[in-house]
Amino acid sequence: MTRPVHLRLSHLGLAFLGGALGTAAREAVSLGLPTVGDVPWAILTVNILGAFLLGLLLDSLARSGPDEGWRRRTRILVGTGFMGGFTTYSALAADTAGLLGADPGGASSPGIGLSYAVGTVILGGLATFAGIATAAALRRRGRVDEGADDLPIDPDAGDEDATDAGPDTAAGSHPGSAR
Repeated sequence: MTRPVHLRLSHLGLAFLGGALGTAAREAVSLGLPTVGDVPWAILTVNILGAFLLGLLLDSLARSGPDEGWRRRTRILVGTGFMGGFTTYSALAADTAGLLGADPGGASSPGIGLSYAVGTVILGGLATFAGIATAAALRRRGRVDEGADDLPIDPDAGDEDATDAGPDTAAGSHPGSAR
């Protein structure tokens, strides 16, 4: 019996490697962009950039064919791993708490804290949409997997794990599992 994707050591290794590289990239950006006026610009930058790149990546992969083979490995290495390590919800939450004054020695700037938190979420959503739109524009110009426009965006379409893992792990029988 084949293990589900989220339990395969090869896929866990890809996510681990990507996560380590993404975390290192985030740290490099953090060291290069200083905090100005109490706003942690580095974390804002990585979260917005990461949201854009994740939208671009996932739309490109979804429209280029089923989530298997190199597409699945790319999604796990770059999407789950690198982008998961590069972006950071925990630093957003900690920075927001510090700006709100919940952190001992925090700046206690509630207006800036709320603007930072809400702005990051809104800008992140817009950046993801922009990444998806960019992938679509590139695809229309023929730069991203020409001819894939007619493929449905269905994460379970063509999922080899749903067919080769046996009846206990077929698609739909393990809701909420990571893919």
